[in-house]
Amino acid sequence: MKNKITHSLFWRISATLLLLLSFLGVTYVLITAYMARQYFQETTQRLNANVADHLVAEVKPFVDGKVNKESLHVIMHSMMAVNPGLEVYLLDPDGNILEYVVLDKKVKLDRVDLVPIKNFIAQENEQLIWGENPRIPESKTIFSATSVEQDGTLQGYVYIVLLSEEYENVTGALWSSYLLRTGTFAFTLTLFATLLIGLFIIWLLTKNLRKIINVVSRFEKGDLNARIDENFKGEMALLSNTFNSMASTILQNIDDLKQIDVLRKELIANVSHDLRTPISVISGYIETLNMKQENLSVVEREKYMATIMKSLEKLKRLVNDLFELSKLEARQINPNKEAFAIKEILSETFQKYQVLASNKNITLEADITKAPMVYADLSMIERVIQNLMDNAIKYTPENGKVELELIETDRNDVEINIKNSGAGIPQEDLPNIFDRYYKGAHHNGSTGLGLAIVKNILDIHEAPIKVSSIIDQYTSFSFSLPRYTV
Repeated sequence: MKNKITHSLFWRISATLLLLLSFLGVTYVLITAYMARQYFQETTQRLNANVADHLVAEVKPFVDGKVNKESLHVIMHSMMAVNPGLEVYLLDPDGNILEYVVLDKKVKLDRVDLVPIKNFIAQENEQLIWGENPRIPESKTIFSATSVEQDGTLQGYVYIVLLSEEYENVTGALWSSYLLRTGTFAFTLTLFATLLIGLFIIWLLTKNLRKIINVVSRFEKGDLNARIDENFKGEMALLSNTFNSMASTILQNIDDLKQIDVLRKELIANVSHDLRTPISVISGYIETLNMKQENLSVVEREKYMATIMKSLEKLKRLVNDLFELSKLEARQINPNKEAFAIKEILSETFQKYQVLASNKNITLEADITKAPMVYADLSMIERVIQNLMDNAIKYTPENGKVELELIETDRNDVEINIKNSGAGIPQEDLPNIFDRYYKGAHHNGSTGLGLAIVKNILDIHEAPIKVSSIIDQYTSFSFSLPRYTV
């Protein structure tokens, strides 16, 4: 159960969202606190920006170039009585502290940097300016300041710290307590509400994903017809379409494998039958020779031996075909291409099959007058033509016709076409007739190795073979070879 929760996409996204919201919440509180304090200090400085001017208006800090201590102390104490957070300093033109009024007299600096003071006076309180804190040298503070002049001569500056150390300590403690209370409450409330909304949104977003996972799980458990609804949009639609396509492909592959297994069994049965027949004939005739060798005439003995040799030749041819096809399918045979006259191969083939055609009263015709040189493996192409002619003679009925034609095309190649009359091949069988595992009606119990060998040889030559057929009329095989050019 624990592993299921920790590996759940929903809970992992939820945990990530919680961590992200917590980080954002803490960051927001800290930034808000900083900005709020900046706002408070800037507001305080702007509201009290003219305090120094009011002091100078009430009393003259300098009389005849000397500090007016009595009057200055009276007005300073009056101002601090109204606002105890003030600290008042009187500076000479160089920033040296001449006089001050603070609560506990702990002043650690002898002079104050005049740059912030001059900037404050010059910019008319448009932005927050920090000045030195005479009691805490390493810190900065907000202030009010004004210059003191007499008869056009600069006498010094009045520098008033607006937030004394005690005031800062008290307000700081109160501010921290307030920030802790309000920040914690706001952060907790916002985090809880946002987390609930986020979890609901994540649940909605992963709803479709859970549906997809459910279908995938059903498919994994053996429901090969399980498919994802295709009413999604965006990435989910792409995912569902990809899975459905993959599932259909897997299902098709399984069906193909089952079909191949069936065809493999049929092939084994056919090959076994083809092997058994000549073996049985050989075995039977040898047994007869052994049993009746003294009673057999020379003619009968020669007849039996001829039958045995014929069966051996058939057996040898079948085994050779199987080995050759296996090598071709494994691409263990590479074509040795060369230039040769295709007309000579076709003429020899035509002459060779004249006798076989005559024995079945088959008319054999050839149109091979135009015969340029081609570039291919001579022995392999000769095997292709021989297999196609064997196939044509075999399936042409008596008084039928076989045509051997050579055509020069406009594609700079030569097309060889072998056509025979007869029963034809059904259209549904045409895509499969070159498959070594396929056994259609046109095979008549044959293993179909001849056409499978033809297909593989031409595939090695990158020369596709085409077949066309009309039932009870004809069947035509054709392929093209590249013309040899010097």
